[in-house]
Amino acid sequence: MPILVITGTGTEVGKTVTTAAVAAAALAAGRTVAVLKAAQTGVGPDERGDAAEVARLAGPVTVAEVARYPEPLAPATAAQRAGRDPVRPADVAEAAQKLATEHDLVLVEGAGGLLVRFDEAGGTLADVAELLRAPVLLVASAGLGTLNTTELTARELRGRRLELLGVVIGSWPGTPDLAMRCNVTDLPEVSGAPLLGALPEGAGALAPADFRAAAPGWVAPRLDGTWRAEAFREAADA
Repeated sequence: MPILVITGTGTEVGKTVTTAAVAAAALAAGRTVAVLKAAQTGVGPDERGDAAEVARLAGPVTVAEVARYPEPLAPATAAQRAGRDPVRPADVAEAAQKLATEHDLVLVEGAGGLLVRFDEAGGTLADVAELLRAPVLLVASAGLGTLNTTELTARELRGRRLELLGVVIGSWPGTPDLAMRCNVTDLPEVSGAPLLGALPEGAGALAPADFRAAAPGWVAPRLDGTWRAEAFREAADA
């Protein structure tokens, strides 16, 4: 798995922090890692973007962006309003393939959800995954409503014959409610893919050293970690 595409069921579900956790676990396992942000929106030229935030939390990873736009909008709209060239799926795929020649693992982080448009032709992160034939990791929220968006994303991936590697809960609270506890069981069922991790609420606010030490315990062995779904379900039910 030299290239892994990471998407979310929507915005603000913990995609960047999850990317950082996967990167940190891979680094701890002795792998070299690159993080590619397909389209960074909502930050200025000198501001830290998502890829840089991953590096701050995870450690020594190579970071790259294909494009950056100042307004916090979908990439296609942000590019148009800024009068700049849009991101093309082929450009993202080419950048990922180049990084893969020099790293053990390349994490390609999207913007928002799987079908957020990159360009006026309707290109999306799903098209990037198709071009790369890369597996996709889906970051989902824990609470009420997550089953619908998770299943819709999973159906789109299956329709394109893309591999959904698994689902990670991007933010798990200290005191989960009933819907959250039930979703631990239901998310794998509706997605048709295993639950591969859960990040504690507020993980991104940890000091980098603490984040790196804890990250392998938040993701499953498939992602170079030690997290176990069965133990997590038992804890959630307790």
